[in-house]
Amino acid sequence: MKKIAAIAVLLATTLGTAAPTIARNAPPICLKTNWIDSTSVVSPQKILFRMKDGKTYVSALPTPCLGLRFNGFVYNTSYMEVCGGSQSIRVLHTGEVCTLGKFEPVTIGRHG
Repeated sequence: MKKIAAIAVLLATTLGTAAPTIARNAPPICLKTNWIDSTSVVSPQKILFRMKDGKTYVSALPTPCLGLRFNGFVYNTSYMEVCGGSQSIRVLHTGEVCTLGKFEPVTIGRHG
């Protein structure tokens, strides 16, 4: 009986710690390029992606991309989608290459 109780405690402890690990390793959000309506560079480290269905996603770049705000950017993809956390972008005019951060859904107010 003690063995069963010990196994139950061990199993509960293991499952309790596994859930956060699974959440952290969730696959990245990918946006279909034909559904992107517009992008807005908020800062050298933050870009908003507005979708045709009204949803908005933010990408917080891991490092600042200095010419981004003034020159805009392009990306190349062969899958018709852009994935946060792995997709690189190239700043127009300077050629600087930066990596997008993970896409996070955001709620934009009427005035924001």
